[in-house]
Amino acid sequence: MIISLNGELVPQEKALVSAYDHGFLYGMGLFETFRTYAGRPFLLERHLTRLAEGCRELGIEYVPSAERIGSLINRLLEANGLWDAYFRLTITAGEDLLGLPSGPYRNPTEIGYIKELPPVSKEIEETGKALQKLQLRRNSPEGEIRHKSLHYMNNIMAKREMVQYPWSVGAEGLFFTAEGFAAEGIVSNVFFIFGDILATPPLSTGLLPGITRALVMELARLTDRKVVEDCYTWNDILRADEIFLTNSIQEIVPVTRLYDTDGQDWIVGKGAAGPVTRQLMREYRRLTEGGRA
Repeated sequence: MIISLNGELVPQEKALVSAYDHGFLYGMGLFETFRTYAGRPFLLERHLTRLAEGCRELGIEYVPSAERIGSLINRLLEANGLWDAYFRLTITAGEDLLGLPSGPYRNPTEIGYIKELPPVSKEIEETGKALQKLQLRRNSPEGEIRHKSLHYMNNIMAKREMVQYPWSVGAEGLFFTAEGFAAEGIVSNVFFIFGDILATPPLSTGLLPGITRALVMELARLTDRKVVEDCYTWNDILRADEIFLTNSIQEIVPVTRLYDTDGQDWIVGKGAAGPVTRQLMREYRRLTEGGRA
C-alpha cells in the first residue's frame, strides 16, 4: 500500500517515524477513521473539526484543511488503484525531547493510511449481529471528554476478552462503566429503542462522541422521534425493542442477540432488524448516495 507521511506519498514500509515522537513515547496523538462513497470522503469536515478540537486540547499545533486532506485522499485512491476505501488520518505530537513537556507541540507528524473496505454483508443488514457484555470496564477519558486518541489499551484488552466467549464469534463487545451503566462498543456507539424513544448513553459514561452517532441523532430528530441520552443498565437493555450500533465504516448495524458473560442469550425484538433501525439505515444510505456529505 502507498500511504502518506506529512503529505508525501510513500510505500508503507518506508514510512518511518522518529523513536522520539511523543505519539510513540507518551501516546500523544489523535486519529480519525472515515470512508469514501463514489470517491468522496463522507462527513470529512465533521471529522476534521473533531480532530482540530482534540489537537487544540492536547496542545498539538495542527489545523487540518478540508481542501488539502480531500486532495490527499484523491491522491491515495489513485496511487492505490482504489475507487473507494477506508482511511485513517493520524496526527502525533511529533519529535521532542525525552521527558514531559509543558509547552505546545509545534512539529506534529501527519500520517494518512488507506486500505480496502470490508465486504458488505447483506445478511448482517437483515439478521443483525450479537452484542456481548464485557467484564472489563470502560476507563475514564484522559480529559473532559474522550478523544479518538492513541490510548487504545482499554479497547485492545476488551478485544482479547472477547476470545473467552466462544459463543459470540463475530459479535461486538459492550463496555459498561464502573457504576454499571452501558457506555459503548469496542469500536462503535450503541443505541436502544424503547417504544417511540431512541436512547443512547451520554458522554458522561466516557464514550467517544462518534461522528456517525451525532448524525443518527440528527436523522432521528428530523423524523420527530424523541432522542434521549441517559444511563442504562444491563437489565434496561434487555427490555429494548431494538438495538443498533454505529461507526463510520460499518454505518448502522442492527443488534438482534445479546450475550452475558456466562453465555446466556436473549433475542432482541423479533431477531431481525427492526422498523426504526431500517428507517434510519435508509435515511443514512440516502445521504451517502453519490458521495454526498
